[in-house]
Amino acid sequence: MSELHHLTANEQLNLLRAGELTPGELVSHYLDRIERLNPELGAFTVVTADAARAQAAELEQAGSRASTLWGLPSAEKDLWARAGVRTAYGSRAFADFVPEVSDEIVDVLDDAGAISLGKTATPEFGLPAYTEPLSDAPAVNPWNTSLGSGGSSGGAAVAVSAGLLPFAPGSDGGGSIRIPAAATGLVGLKPSRARVPSGSGFGSLGQLPVAGPIARTVADAALLLDALAGPSPYSVTPPTWDGGAFLNAAIRGEGTFSIGVMTTSPWDDTYEISVSPEAQEALDLAREALDQLGHGSQEFGLTPSPEYAEAFTVLWQAGAAGIPLDGEQLELAEPLTKWLIESGRRMGARDVGIAIATLSRFERSVIHQFAAYDAVLTPAMAMTPRPLGWFHAEDAFENFAKQVQYTPWTSFVNVAGLPAISLPVHETAEGLPMGVQLIGRPGREDVLLAIGAQLERRFQWGTRHPVAFRS
Repeated sequence: MSELHHLTANEQLNLLRAGELTPGELVSHYLDRIERLNPELGAFTVVTADAARAQAAELEQAGSRASTLWGLPSAEKDLWARAGVRTAYGSRAFADFVPEVSDEIVDVLDDAGAISLGKTATPEFGLPAYTEPLSDAPAVNPWNTSLGSGGSSGGAAVAVSAGLLPFAPGSDGGGSIRIPAAATGLVGLKPSRARVPSGSGFGSLGQLPVAGPIARTVADAALLLDALAGPSPYSVTPPTWDGGAFLNAAIRGEGTFSIGVMTTSPWDDTYEISVSPEAQEALDLAREALDQLGHGSQEFGLTPSPEYAEAFTVLWQAGAAGIPLDGEQLELAEPLTKWLIESGRRMGARDVGIAIATLSRFERSVIHQFAAYDAVLTPAMAMTPRPLGWFHAEDAFENFAKQVQYTPWTSFVNVAGLPAISLPVHETAEGLPMGVQLIGRPGREDVLLAIGAQLERRFQWGTRHPVAFRS
């Protein structure tokens, strides 16, 4: 039999439920790989080996194997608190913080039967699009360790890409699931606003961040989304929801759809945005495949929105203003974080109110423009994965600009509250993954999963792995 991590998460779950594999055996396999490979990769900031083994033993003794993720290893992003486990938020200012209460999403994963192996790396407070915090080693790209993994769910993506986890949950406030998934050759799904009750976006300014899956296959992403989603007063999921609906959509992979193709972005009026040849090639390959599969595609351009860049930047700064850092702790913050916090705290309520109103109008405009299509296809990233240190600059404005130029098609999807999926359709001549993004209608993750499954069958990306995965 292939090594366990060569199997998909769904295949591993089937073995667990059939009794051909125990949670303890699977946990031991992944812990051994983490011990061997993580020092170079920087995927995990904390490994909770003893707790994972104890949790596996409890599951084995409990008897029932019915829970959605029964016995599958996972890990939480270091932006989420787990009681009794150091949670640093990627920051030197919280290096010794150990919470007493877990965040809701941690409890949801536990209740679904997942076994946490620890905390995955994130940049400071999840703010940047790269995972190179000063508080810890960078989360490097398994395809080429001189390159970054993107962010802010960089550690989660590195862990899945290198076979240290079968899948991983991440959070996405401006692309933080899709960016690292694209950089490391994975599937990354940002759900609709309010799809995942424990990561709905409702608790944040502008309702931007949501929780979602990072996985090697579309079906594995759907499996994790099924565990995270569910009916609640805070969710768009109806009470009659079938708990396996997303996995069913991914497995079937059926339907033909109307696809819009777009390379414009709302940042175009403010920054110089260029589509690299590698990004264009990935887009062309995906569009050609979609046409051959019987989908209708049509190019269109997003209506110019020169007010978007300022409004989004104001909202990003205003959101950072509430981070509980003052005095000496604030001096420990990284330059970009400090700039965002201090800029946000200088703003008045009027500035924030105007920004929110502007982005609300933008949201309605985007949904209206996309209404003619079942999904909209864009490049995932504008460039190949960036070298370590490429984003760093003494000038925070330059740092922010580089992030926009790398990932111009992600943040506006959060503003619009739409679902979107990053799919690894291409590998460059240099052996680097390049992806595309599909943006769906509100609440239509099932359509994105169905199209993604069709493209996965066409491109067979599940057979492509970095050297670390094969080690």
